[in-house]
Amino acid sequence: QVQLVESGGGLVQPGGSLRLSCAASGSTSGFYAMGWYRQAPGKQRELVAEISSRGSTNSADSVKGRFTISRDGAKNTVDLQMNSLNPEDTAVYYCTAVHLTSRRRYWGQGTQVTVSS
Repeated sequence: QVQLVESGGGLVQPGGSLRLSCAASGSTSGFYAMGWYRQAPGKQRELVAEISSRGSTNSADSVKGRFTISRDGAKNTVDLQMNSLNPEDTAVYYCTAVHLTSRRRYWGQGTQVTVSS
């Protein structure tokens, strides 16, 4: 059974930084893509950044230049370094992974990120 476990959320002041980490387990085949989505109150879940098994990345325009996604394929982990955070980044952040063979998308339980002074 695939499980995604996130860590690293919390409260940070505007302009600050946080690093989110996610570890995936339960797949002997690995994952085609891993990444992060977020959902703010009253809004739809949206892509933050995603990275494929080949290292290609896709990210939201709102985070380009501030957030960096990285992945360890051997360990099935994905990290999101978030810099220059602003209140608009406040949301629940969800780790996601697409199974390599089934192409099914899995989700973590989410971790809260709050940017406030």
